[in-house]
Formats: sequence, C-alpha cells, structure tokens
Amino acid sequence: MSLAPQELENTASKYASEAIKFDSQGARGMAITHYQQAIDALVKLLQLYPNSKLNQIYKDRCNSYHGRIGALQQAHGVEPAVDPKASEEDQKASVKRQENENDFEELVMKEKPDVTWDQVIGLDDAKSALRESIVYPTKRPDLFPLGWPKGMLLYGPPGTGKTMLAAATANEMDGYFINVDASSMMSKWLGEAEKNVSKLFAMARKYAEKEGKPVILFVDEVDSLLGSRNSEVGGEVRTKNQFLTEMDGVNSKGKQLMLYVIGATNKPWSLDWPFLRRFQKRIYVSLPTQAARENLFNQYTAPLSKNLNVNNTELAKLFDGYSASDIKDVCQAAQIKTVHEIFNAPDYHEPVEGEVPVQPRELTTSDFKDIMARRKPSVSTEMIRAYHKWSEEFQAL
Repeated sequence: MSLAPQELENTASKYASEAIKFDSQGARGMAITHYQQAIDALVKLLQLYPNSKLNQIYKDRCNSYHGRIGALQQAHGVEPAVDPKASEEDQKASVKRQENENDFEELVMKEKPDVTWDQVIGLDDAKSALRESIVYPTKRPDLFPLGWPKGMLLYGPPGTGKTMLAAATANEMDGYFINVDASSMMSKWLGEAEKNVSKLFAMARKYAEKEGKPVILFVDEVDSLLGSRNSEVGGEVRTKNQFLTEMDGVNSKGKQLMLYVIGATNKPWSLDWPFLRRFQKRIYVSLPTQAARENLFNQYTAPLSKNLNVNNTELAKLFDGYSASDIKDVCQAAQIKTVHEIFNAPDYHEPVEGEVPVQPRELTTSDFKDIMARRKPSVSTEMIRAYHKWSEEFQAL
C-alpha cells in the first residue's frame, strides 16, 4: 500500500531538518545522506501524485537540496554554519541567529523605496484606499479612535502596478518596507515554511514595537501561501494556520501598532474566505484607463526621439487592454527596433574617436503599430471578466 501524501511530506521534512542539523555542525557526510533521503521522499511523492498542485514546490525543494549536496561535495572548503567545537547550546543559538538574520534581515529595505505616487499612473481608488488606511494613521493616529485596517489585499492582472503601489506607500512614511515573495517561502530549502512565516512576522513586529516606526510587510504572490486548501498535505496546512494566527495577532494588537500587511495576488479567487476576512481592505488594481494609458505613453516615450506626428492619445486608444508593464515593453520594443536598424545598416561601423555616433531615427506611429501586430496584451478579456465578477462579491475599499 502506498504511503499517504502527508506521511511522505512529513518524512521529507524530518530528513531535511536532520540534514540541516548535521550541516550546521559540520558533519558533511551525514548532512549529504539526509539531504538525499529528503529528496528520495519528495521524488516518491511526485511519482505517486503527479497532478498535485504542490508539485512545483516539491521540485524546488529537491533542486535546493541537490544544490546544497553539490556544494558540500565539491570541496571541504564549505564552512559549517557554526563552529563544530562549540557547545551544543552555543551551536543552537548560532543556528537560530543565522536563520533569523540571514534569511530575513535582507528583506528589509531600510532606505525608502525610490517610488513616488506620481510614478504610479492612474489607480486613484487604490491610491486613496492605501493612503487613508496607512499613511493618514501614521501621521495622525489621534484621528482614529476606532483604529484602522491592518491588512490590505491588492488584486488584479499582472503588470498593473501592485508592487509599485506598496512601494509608493512606504516611500511616504518614515519606516520600513519588508518585501517577501510568498512562493519563495513555500519552497525554501529549509522545508519549514510555517516557521518562516512566524519568524517573518516576529521580525516585522520587532521593528514596529521596539523602534516605534511604521512597517509595511508586503507579501507578493500571496495565493501561493494562502490558496485553496483542497488536497493539501501537513506542511501547507500548518503554514496557512500560522499565517492566520499571525494576522489575528496583528489585527488584535493595540491600535497604536504601526504594522501593516499588504498581500498581492493575480488570483484572488483562489483565496479562502478565512484569509480574505483578515484583509479588511480588498483593492482591485485594474488595467489602465484611456487617460492612464496616455500618461504612460507620455512617461515612457519622453526620453525617446519621436516624430511630431506621434500622438499619445491615439496610441492610448490603439493599445486598449494593455497593462502598464505591457505599455512599457511596447515602448522599449519600438526603441529597440530603431537601434536594430542602425546595427544592420550596410555602412555601419563602430564610431571612432572624434566622430559623432549615429543616433536612432525618430519613432513613428507605424513603429508602434508594427509592435502591436506582433505583441498582444498579456491579459485576456476572459480574465478581466473574472476579476470584475470577483470584485462584485468581495471588493472592499
């Protein structure tokens, strides 16, 4: 009889934990053996359940374990995580300190993100919701006797500016911006995502409580962490429960705690209601409007040489349905087209000293039309309908 998926997943986690322990003590041979046993358990899981939605996570873990085995085998110069001659108590303290600092301190941007509200074109509803929930309470907490929302979900098509919105919000505050990709937490080679969630929130609370500064914890691709709970195995259930517990802690703390959790997702429908309830604000970050597309073309073509007949209003109409990142890519592709012509000209040569280098010709409307014929929008009309339908039920500005 085959093993249950939860049993195999727990077996892999057990071997991974043992491998990490031996690795930290400098016992390379035992570490390699246990990493390989963890890989074997995950491979068996992949073979028995080829259609599991968690398979990519298991593949990523296998690759991470393989990478660590390779590093240990290549040379004896791989330094152990701690001094193997140290006492067991010192080893544990060192490992714990390294896990907390090395894995998470790098996520903290101690300088403000270099993104301003002016760089976020359009999205006025989203900007307003974020400012009234985060920026205003930070500047005047006395005006909010009932407290304020601590959890916000930004959802919408890819490339519409969700990360930029969070960064612009952080830029307006004197605080910290912690940016983490949820999918990377689920596939970390430690194989203990629920502990990563706990440590991440602990670090965020440390900055908010001890330093008294506002902290934005931005979790990208939050659906990979909090997606539908069907056909899950033990580790993923524990991770989601841990996230719920941490969010409850953030929301129930004294209203003066300046810790905010912003989740971003392209697939809001994959989130269960218990998780949605923790995000009091659910903000649709939509495709740019006609006016926003015109402003985007103004911004991205400003440093380029273009013909006076190029009309950004006309371009905005032509590229209806394109996301903000699509429009940037279109402008970039048009510029590359003119550069390509320079390098492929029969008389092209590298400029010599004292010679004025050849410059690209002016962009024309036909250049953009050529790009449009070869580059379709990244978001389909079916996807847009799905977002609108979901918004009708769950949007909360």
